[in-house]
Amino acid sequence: MRIRKFAMNESGLNRFFGPLEAKIMDILWNDVEMTIKDVQQVLDKEKITNFNTVMTVMNRLVEKGILQKRVEGRSSLYKPVQSRVDFLNAQSKEMTNELMDEFGSVVVSHMLDALEDVDEDLVAKLEQKIKELKKDL
Repeated sequence: MRIRKFAMNESGLNRFFGPLEAKIMDILWNDVEMTIKDVQQVLDKEKITNFNTVMTVMNRLVEKGILQKRVEGRSSLYKPVQSRVDFLNAQSKEMTNELMDEFGSVVVSHMLDALEDVDEDLVAKLEQKIKELKKDL
């Protein structure tokens, strides 16, 4: 699944989703399956109570391939297609590949510059990955 939106000036899930979409995904990633009414009741605590709006957004997330919908009796149950970790991993990989295709070595240079601000474990992982890549050459 490919997310077309990425907002640089946002944070967290709002980088990939609109505000209500992000709240809905956050709720669904913390549960197994939920109905629209279940999600709407959680959102009701934040004063977002319009059932039809929640239904529209959840069904659009199904159309985008982010949620899957399963009918059980008279209820529709929704759950994410991927876990939060898998979603973020896939999106970051997609963005990295697109940046590499578009900007090449400049991206690598900027990523290395950013390593100055990270912990040593991440640098060690990068060094290990480079060693593995060199073995395959």
